[in-house]
Amino acid sequence: MQPILCVERDKKVNTISSVDSEGLVIEVQSTGQKISVTRAESIIDALARSGIEIPTSCQSGLCGTCKTRYISGDVEHGDCILSDVEHQEYLTPCISHIKSGTLVLDL
Repeated sequence: MQPILCVERDKKVNTISSVDSEGLVIEVQSTGQKISVTRAESIIDALARSGIEIPTSCQSGLCGTCKTRYISGDVEHGDCILSDVEHQEYLTPCISHIKSGTLVLDL
């Protein structure tokens, strides 16, 4: 078995301000619930804070346990397991963040 090599793509260290985080929202498609989220917060943490649990394992985008379909939104993918094609429809909420606006999850 070969070791997994993960290279972070386009990661930048940013200073997070309240202005940067304004307007970031997760919407749960099945219920219409809207959850405000900060740039510093992972999607999985924001969901858990609102009582929505998604199974996780590695918490670092390596296993795919938390792979979740999204309907729309601008996502900063941080995983090492999904392909570019999969990134068009799926994200790993344990490590992913919202770039801007609203992210609608197929939950």
